[in-house]
Amino acid sequence: MSSLAALKEILNKVARLNQAAAVLDWDQQCYMPPGGAEARAEQSAVLGRLHHDLFTSDEVGTLLEKSRAELNGAGLDSDDVALIRVTQREFDRETKVPGDLVAEFARTTSLAHETWVKARKANDFESFRPTLEKVVDLCRQVAEHRGYEDNIYDALLDEFEPGMKSAEVDKIFGDLRPLLVEMVKHIQESAVKADGSIMTRSYPIDKQREICNDVVKLVGYEFENGRQDEAAHPFCTNFSNKDVRITTRFDEHYLPGSIFASLHEAGHAMYEQGSPDKYEGTPLAGGVSLGFHESQSRMWENQVGRSKEFINFYFPRLQKTFPDALGNVSAEEFRRAANRVEPSLIRVEADEVTYGLHIMLRYELEKMMLEGKVDFKQLPDLWNSKMEEYLGVTPDTDANGVLQDVHWSSGILGYFPTYQLGNLISAQLWEKMNQDMSDIPEQMSRGEFGAILQWLRENVHQYGSKYMPKDLIVKATGKPLSSDAYNAYIESKYSEIYSL
Repeated sequence: MSSLAALKEILNKVARLNQAAAVLDWDQQCYMPPGGAEARAEQSAVLGRLHHDLFTSDEVGTLLEKSRAELNGAGLDSDDVALIRVTQREFDRETKVPGDLVAEFARTTSLAHETWVKARKANDFESFRPTLEKVVDLCRQVAEHRGYEDNIYDALLDEFEPGMKSAEVDKIFGDLRPLLVEMVKHIQESAVKADGSIMTRSYPIDKQREICNDVVKLVGYEFENGRQDEAAHPFCTNFSNKDVRITTRFDEHYLPGSIFASLHEAGHAMYEQGSPDKYEGTPLAGGVSLGFHESQSRMWENQVGRSKEFINFYFPRLQKTFPDALGNVSAEEFRRAANRVEPSLIRVEADEVTYGLHIMLRYELEKMMLEGKVDFKQLPDLWNSKMEEYLGVTPDTDANGVLQDVHWSSGILGYFPTYQLGNLISAQLWEKMNQDMSDIPEQMSRGEFGAILQWLRENVHQYGSKYMPKDLIVKATGKPLSSDAYNAYIESKYSEIYSL
């Protein structure tokens, strides 16, 4: 057996261990009884340690060297060359972290999830605070072991957005913040108002379930290779490209919370379902970064789902399903309600314009926590003051404030910037797609979304994690990532809606 073949055999085992851990996490968030938390934490710790020990073994290091020698002379565009490059990058990062720390991280975050669920339900931040402090401390330890040049945040950000530095994020967010704040100001001053109460009428949850399954199937989510369930916080997970699952959540008096969450998670899922079979069981499988992943979810949620064309096509189905709530509503009234811009408390329910401000707030707090610049007892007050500063609203409860997101309980620090990076990438991809296919609006008006998905398959999905994010955006759009397309998209769409 060649060294490369032997390496691929081990990488396949590593991938399967990771997928098994994902199954346990999905079950915990969807079906596991609360009493199973401690056992699940130990199961997660064992799998995490096995995964880490196998992947960071001396054998993998030796096989990487020998495989590189075997591939000497192969072109840079070779899949095998890319596999060695991506694997080496992950190997170098993970070998710096002790196995005991990996196991403790998995154990702690598994328990932390249940603590967060209870604390959020009880609106009791103080019961979650010690757990959060421990999780952040573990994140610091991981970051210190991995190492960084400028800021501790970079060591964690790199896991989710390879090659990105917090200094770049600071620059992007610094340039965007004034534009978003100014846009919100102009919209609030506009004489055009949207009737948001349309979305808070009574929408029976059993009917919402039907609609959510229908709408994701319509845009291309394959139920033969997936399923949709309910969770406290919507998410997507996958155990291969043939088993990609999504979740949503329901509120009888808030329709967008399920429909647009389903479209969002379906965007993630279709990216994973489009990952090539040939990459399965290797580090090349799946999305290249969380920024690219969020570009897919945000595109299907916003550029497609909240578009005039999609809503005009789909609204009759909604009206038929919810006649009491929507019988006296027009498609245009529904569109304006779906795109209503108003500073709000909940990130996942935020409109496109204010959404980025939610991300900036979380990013700044994450940096402060990792840098040791925040007293955790004061975190709710700090959160509230930043909400007031950026959005002009103050959370009425910690459940609607500092406790609203699942990420910190999962130890996912360094992730939040990718949401806004995803907005930028989605706009740049959407701009190029519309240049390549000028009839996309007409297709959406007819309820046809196959060409959109196919373009994404050909320009993004088929490459899996073969290329670095900064290279893939150039390959897909012909230019480096910038905020130009996003700025133009936001300005054009909301100027039309609000007659600015």
